[in-house]
Amino acid sequence: MFEKIVIANRGEIALRILRACREMGIKTVAVYSSADRDLKHVRLADEAVCIGPPPSVDSYLNVPALISAAEVTDAMAIHPGYGFLSENADFAERVEQSGFTFIGPSADAIRTMGDKITAIETMKAAGIPCVPGSDGPITEDDPNATAIAQKIGYPIIIKAAGGGGGRGMRVVHSEAALLNAISLTRNEARVAFNNDIVYMEKFLGDPRHIEIQILSDSHGNAIHLGERDCSMQRRHQKVVEEAPGPGITEEQRAFIGERCAEACRKTKYLGAGTFEFLFENGEFYFIEMNTRVQVEHPVTEMITGVDIVKEQIRIAAGMELSFKQEDISIHGHSIECRINAEDAKTFMPSPGTINNFHAPGGIGVRVDSHIYNGYRVPPNYDSMIGKIITHGDTREIAIARMRGALSELVIDGIKTNVDLHLDILNDSAFQAGGANIHFLEKKLGLS
Repeated sequence: MFEKIVIANRGEIALRILRACREMGIKTVAVYSSADRDLKHVRLADEAVCIGPPPSVDSYLNVPALISAAEVTDAMAIHPGYGFLSENADFAERVEQSGFTFIGPSADAIRTMGDKITAIETMKAAGIPCVPGSDGPITEDDPNATAIAQKIGYPIIIKAAGGGGGRGMRVVHSEAALLNAISLTRNEARVAFNNDIVYMEKFLGDPRHIEIQILSDSHGNAIHLGERDCSMQRRHQKVVEEAPGPGITEEQRAFIGERCAEACRKTKYLGAGTFEFLFENGEFYFIEMNTRVQVEHPVTEMITGVDIVKEQIRIAAGMELSFKQEDISIHGHSIECRINAEDAKTFMPSPGTINNFHAPGGIGVRVDSHIYNGYRVPPNYDSMIGKIITHGDTREIAIARMRGALSELVIDGIKTNVDLHLDILNDSAFQAGGANIHFLEKKLGLS
């Protein structure tokens, strides 16, 4: 097992990783920008290294600085968390070349799954159902583009092969708009991702966003931990997540989960990963794979009892999974609300000093957050300042506990999106379960 790990991230996920390391008896090194010297995990880590000024490009995205932090502290491995460099194949490669262990999949796996076209081809070969599409790149000059769209059937969606985070997508409803949409998406992708390759897929009208959590080790073992429903989205960004997915049967879970696990065995995938699907009319359609720990991993931990971060570390150290598939069972229901420092109505970020913070508690309530009284939320990074997670024997109990938790939560000095979460929880359509990915934007009048 590793003696010391560099946590190459910030905020709640950095604190989450630190806590897992403490349980395992592993020393930690916190890296931080000059704007983050007062982060909770920086204060709690065994060692801390400043890696640059506030801009991410000069700190959390500064590969030489991160490698140097591992060198000067005699660390053995680097955990990237999520975001920043967590799915950067070049970073994973540099970590390994420098003599450290990257806690995640291989650089080749990240490259394969990071390119949407290659990922779809890989998943099709592994027997994973995919959305009907172009099966490869398209351009506005492609003489077959129109014919492919007609075969798929409108509406279709143009996607950037190197896209992510909801960017690099454009829905097309008619043939007249097709070629211009391809051109615009390519130009946007070139600027945003330095990769102008785009492809075409069928645009599903009322799908849900269902994802499967997997763990896979270097000994040929791979398991799935069931599904999460992440359909509550705004601008392709998840707001509320839950597990298991309302209405997903045990047969459906076993069908898609085992195929995901088998795909990991076939591709020799290493670590934690998430297969993301659109789910409509009882059918799963693969859209992408995230080769890292997810923001919403706690809801899966709550219903399975598996510590996903500890398993990541064990796998990276060459150890076998702690569980077999037959050990995994689903207990109750869990919901997560992402708490953002932003206006609940305008969604404008709200950085500033937290004058008073009180975390909720009680049976079945978990708070993953790095904030505290007097903490200053910097304007330089993502606005998420924590997550409230609840668990109960039933979905109804989990919702009731979340309502109670949100009503107990006190964050004074900045604006938060707590009112938005309460509005969602009190909506009869959400309470019924199974709302699609367009539900929240329609509710907010954004579509």
